[in-house]
Amino acid sequence: MTSIAKTNIRLAAACALALTQLAAPAAQATDYNVGPIQITAPWARATPKGASTGAAYMTITNTGKTPDKVSCVSSDASAECQIHTMVMNNGVMQMRPVEGGLEIKPGETVTLKPGGLHVMLVNLKHPLEQGSTVKTTLKFDSAGTVDVDYPVAAIGAAAPGVPAGGGMQMQGGGGMQMNKP
Repeated sequence: MTSIAKTNIRLAAACALALTQLAAPAAQATDYNVGPIQITAPWARATPKGASTGAAYMTITNTGKTPDKVSCVSSDASAECQIHTMVMNNGVMQMRPVEGGLEIKPGETVTLKPGGLHVMLVNLKHPLEQGSTVKTTLKFDSAGTVDVDYPVAAIGAAAPGVPAGGGMQMQGGGGMQMNKP
């Protein structure tokens, strides 16, 4: 085999490994139940060194007969955590805290995902590293509180079950602004 062929094989193997790491979450997520609330597929993205914020995602289903509101109370990785929404304003993507908690109506499923609703981890204590977990405490007005572990996937990783490159990347800059309440 020629040295060019060997180099091409090594390059292809390195590319395949890199794509696998971007596409796969770091570990299998655990599902959580608190009263009639079900939390599935929690995950977070790794952050670069020096980042002051990070984001975590999940799907929340209310199987009950009454609405409930969720707020993020605390996180082991940040000084503050909030539920945020993202909206376009004059062509600029802006993140804003959801005031008073995110309402989950009876029978409704809400997915927190890149480019939309998410848990914002503000003033990170340390970078979020692929393969680790982030713990937050979520408070539901009616159902109570629950600690949720978010496995940390690679920087730029897509949501579990979404092909690599799917979803919006939140790596800072790029026209996004975080507005304080």
